[in-house]
Amino acid sequence: MSDRSADGLAGWLRGWGPAVSMASRNLRRNRVRTALAVLGVCIGVLAVAALGIFGNVLALGADDAIGDIGTQVVVSPNADAGVESLSNADVASIRRAVDGAAGGGAAVVPLYSDSATVARQGDQTFATVYGVEEPALAYEAAEGRLPDRHRQGAILGAGIAADLGAGAGDTVEIAGSQVRVIAVLVESQTFSPVAPDDAVYLPESAFSADGYAQALVVSDSGEAARVAADAIREEVNAREERVELFELAALVDEINEFFGLLSTFLLGLGAISLVVAGVSILNVMLMSTVERRQEIGVMRAVGVARRDVLRVLLAEAGLIGAVGAAAGTLLTVLLVAGLVVAAEEVDVALALDPTNGYYLLLALVFGVGVGLVSGAYPAWKAANERPVEALRN
Repeated sequence: MSDRSADGLAGWLRGWGPAVSMASRNLRRNRVRTALAVLGVCIGVLAVAALGIFGNVLALGADDAIGDIGTQVVVSPNADAGVESLSNADVASIRRAVDGAAGGGAAVVPLYSDSATVARQGDQTFATVYGVEEPALAYEAAEGRLPDRHRQGAILGAGIAADLGAGAGDTVEIAGSQVRVIAVLVESQTFSPVAPDDAVYLPESAFSADGYAQALVVSDSGEAARVAADAIREEVNAREERVELFELAALVDEINEFFGLLSTFLLGLGAISLVVAGVSILNVMLMSTVERRQEIGVMRAVGVARRDVLRVLLAEAGLIGAVGAAAGTLLTVLLVAGLVVAAEEVDVALALDPTNGYYLLLALVFGVGVGLVSGAYPAWKAANERPVEALRN
């Protein structure tokens, strides 16, 4: 940057100091009207920031509640194609596809499936019974230990265990046979067609079916699950549609899309308030320039440059927007803090999530911008009026 350019920039910046000072004095002349304009911006900024944060907290809460369901893919036989079960060859193809696509980062857990009555000490319940060889690949134990190879005993879902009052080491009756409970699963925090809470898991040797009812693919991430699902389609369904896939990641995407739309809608509602505030600032600035027409004419007549008049009037509008935006942002912070204190359902971690700061910053910038944009036309109109015309009235 040349010395002349640097001096020009410094002079331009120095010119804003007196302009802001004069603008502040002008706004204090009519405190009521200024306060009402500031209040309009404050309410608009509060609406944008608060609604944006509330929508974001809802989205974050839903994502937290959904948990890891996006990491699972359920592979089932395609009954429409006449496939009643998954053969060992199908499972081998699924494993080959998953290993090639996910680089070994996903596990395939084939499941036999049936239903039976489960009873203990007079209490009984109806449950889905799965046959699984490697339960530790897909589940975690709250009591007992999940074996690497499930050879004997029963593994109870958290819901079944609670209904029967059973724990690791107890004995339950499954379809008339006494079976010892070796583990109770951790309560599931996710949705899945293979619902572990209301299920019992037995060794594969307890089933005499010709093939598996389902295969559960468990990945480390939603993206890995999508890649694995695509690979399964290409590998297993290359010649015929032998399997159907239920991608839980697709459900997560739809939920996230809904909350994204909700956040946009809420921001739109808040933006309407800011538009109304902008109209209020426009009205205030127009009235101010009309009332001070002769004053502005005198300033121009004694040699005040057009750009200096423009700068003063823009500073007035900018101050209204800045003060209103700052007040609205502060009120939003207090409102969110009050909500966290008053409502136990609102997680503090969600309210303090860094992404919420985006909506505070957006509302703050939007509020100041509304002030400047609304004051641009009145400022330009007043600065460009001929001094003779202004002094005549």
